[in-house]
Amino acid sequence: MPFTLIGNDACQPTLPTPISNPYWVAFSPSAAELVKIDIDSDGLPTNHDWLEVLAGNQLSVGKLEFSQPIATAYSGHQFGVWAGQLGDGRAILLGDMNELELQLKGAGKTHYSRMGDGRAVLRSSIREFLCSEAMHALGIPTSRALAVVGSEQAVLRETMETAAVCSRIAPSFIRIGHFEHFASLQSNERLKELADLMITNFYPTCSTNQDPYLSLFKAISARNAKLVARWQSVGFCHGVLNSDNISALGLTIDYGPFGFLDHFQIDHICNHSDQGGRYAYHRQPQVMHWNMACLASAMLPLLELEHSSEESQTLLRAALEEFPLIYAKEWQHLFRSKLGLQLEQEEDIQLIERLLQAMHDSKIDYTNFFRNLGNLSKNAVLTEIQQRNDFIDRENIDQWFTDYINRLKSEALDDQARKEMMNRINPKYILRNHLAQAAIEKAQQGDFSEVATLLEIMTKPFDEQVSFESYSRPPPVDMEHIAVSCSS
Repeated sequence: MPFTLIGNDACQPTLPTPISNPYWVAFSPSAAELVKIDIDSDGLPTNHDWLEVLAGNQLSVGKLEFSQPIATAYSGHQFGVWAGQLGDGRAILLGDMNELELQLKGAGKTHYSRMGDGRAVLRSSIREFLCSEAMHALGIPTSRALAVVGSEQAVLRETMETAAVCSRIAPSFIRIGHFEHFASLQSNERLKELADLMITNFYPTCSTNQDPYLSLFKAISARNAKLVARWQSVGFCHGVLNSDNISALGLTIDYGPFGFLDHFQIDHICNHSDQGGRYAYHRQPQVMHWNMACLASAMLPLLELEHSSEESQTLLRAALEEFPLIYAKEWQHLFRSKLGLQLEQEEDIQLIERLLQAMHDSKIDYTNFFRNLGNLSKNAVLTEIQQRNDFIDRENIDQWFTDYINRLKSEALDDQARKEMMNRINPKYILRNHLAQAAIEKAQQGDFSEVATLLEIMTKPFDEQVSFESYSRPPPVDMEHIAVSCSS
């Protein structure tokens, strides 16, 4: 459903700015299927006009015409500080395809670009493309990436780079910042229009609730609580959890300085621009909760249509307190599953927390540890467990493995069935920074083969993929600390 609020306070008509000599860098057949784009044996659109459309160079392909591209206005908090009006500074919504919004990121200046050039670079576009598709394959709600189109057109960042346009699709790109925008303008009419649009198109059950707007807030908050729990379970760090980067549909959006954990560090910071560590791995849940408080504040006028101001605040505060409970329930379920535990026992949480602390102390590779844990037998002999050799405090981890094996013996599943279950939640392959960087460096030389290889691997993250075994390994020492920033 395209963004349907019309007017200068909501959006601006915006035409993409063409780029010179566009070429395909990457294309996702899986995402193309969602919007019914026919592809050939090479995995590219059969209609070559799609290259020009996804480059931002034309607005029609076949009988399909994008007649009213727009950029939307939103506001928000950035690094905890109110930033005022922001908006789609380099994203242009072309329109609707098969009930999904098609957006071009990096297709030139918009009304909301401020001092920016509205462009994206090849480096960041490849990262967003690969991670969007990787996250979808991991089963984590996300916007999808359709393609990356490149050009030799120069773009200045810290150094001179080349331009690229990443096309992405989602049911909607409406974010918490849209609510904050109309609230900041004290435009209750617009705020109600936006909330009604969300209820009608995405949260229809809220309409039957006695307090539909309170119900809408709870639904958005619950989705984002579960989303951040899923991030934590795979070791994903978003990097810039500003309120304007938070989806009102509970999707992962706006891939910037993201990163997956290699060696586990509970306080890992993936964005070197985040000097205070506001968005460190262990703070993501509380920051998402804080962003829901921003949404609650923005939606307060809607509740005041039916309740007193004091009662409205009380209702929203109570609803906001549900977030950590929903998050904790989802987190506990996910980590029990990662350990192969189906029954719920009180000691499980302590078992999980003891393990994570030990992994942090010894900087254990997060993904590989959980993946390999599925190979452990209920009858394992402690001295034969190879994973314990990676830990500094041997006595501590030996006690943990002893307790874990004893806990497994209370489960009904046999070793093989448990391993299969664990391998469906513990991926073997994640988009590690050093893998993305290798693909980017090749692409910058005109070789896009590694981008295609990573797309193939990351869309099957739970499979063994024997021929790609090396892609499951931790980064070499000299590539452990690749710096990623907000610059793109």
